[in-house]
Amino acid sequence: MPEKRARKYHQNRVAETLREEITTMIQGELSDPRISFAYVSEVVLNPGGKSARIYVVVDGGEVEEESTFEALTAARGFIRHELLDRMGVRHVPELSFHIDRSKNLKFRIDELLGRVKKRQKAVSKSS
Repeated sequence: MPEKRARKYHQNRVAETLREEITTMIQGELSDPRISFAYVSEVVLNPGGKSARIYVVVDGGEVEEESTFEALTAARGFIRHELLDRMGVRHVPELSFHIDRSKNLKFRIDELLGRVKKRQKAVSKSS
């Protein structure tokens, strides 16, 4: 049992390190003009540690999201090479970038719940 817990702890540490390092690269070291203001919200490592899904939040609309996604996908090899140097490990997972739209969904859900509450207040006042 402790062996699985140790492995999970190690994966969490690796994921957090990947998140911090990739965010640093996105915010200052990648010189691609297509990358708008963005940060890594979450890194999900596969159980074997051979690949990782990188979820990126981009400020702006769909155009900025698309151009940032294309730029990050194009820079994937450079990012992996930099991570290899910075982390000092033998193997850096294969990276796949995804746009994280959960923040937008949260705002939309909050907006809809606010509307429902206003309607309920209006119905209760008229009764």
